[in-house]
Amino acid sequence: MIITTAQTTADLQGILNLQQQNLSRNLPPDVQHKQGFLTLQYTLDQMQKMHELGPSVIAKDGERVVGYAITAMPGVRAFVPELETLFEMLNTIHYEGKPLSKHPYYVVGQVCVGDDYRGLGVFDGLYHHHRKTYSDQFRLFITDISARNTRSLRAHERVGFQVVHQFHEPDAGEEWALVVWDWGK
Repeated sequence: MIITTAQTTADLQGILNLQQQNLSRNLPPDVQHKQGFLTLQYTLDQMQKMHELGPSVIAKDGERVVGYAITAMPGVRAFVPELETLFEMLNTIHYEGKPLSKHPYYVVGQVCVGDDYRGLGVFDGLYHHHRKTYSDQFRLFITDISARNTRSLRAHERVGFQVVHQFHEPDAGEEWALVVWDWGK
């Protein structure tokens, strides 16, 4: 298995295939609780445009994508309307005395590790590859996580993210946590 950045359309399609398997609407509640889940479904067109702004990090076993952490630069706002609320929030939440959006930052648009690869360090490896790839350009790595996705919250905290804000998302009808990994500390 290798961890690298997405290079081809097949890599992007591999992300989407793994995403489809782990969307909350495709998983029973007990699996969501134990293994985590995804809420946002991207299209191939969105993934291609996101890739042009900053390649996502993937784990591959042979040619198969078995994990990913999607790179979402601020420019994705133009074509991923589902992330607009998150990006707007970054203008209002303060970190070290100024809005998060005033720091050099980007967002993880989603992270997922395939069933057979969980517990093997893939999650941590994806995020450490992000840091290796992008820390010379950015200080903060940011995402939001459903509060009921406790597995994801614990995994993000283990890697180095900290909760900086909690909020209710009316469209989703649930609580979320905004987390930041500060690479400058």
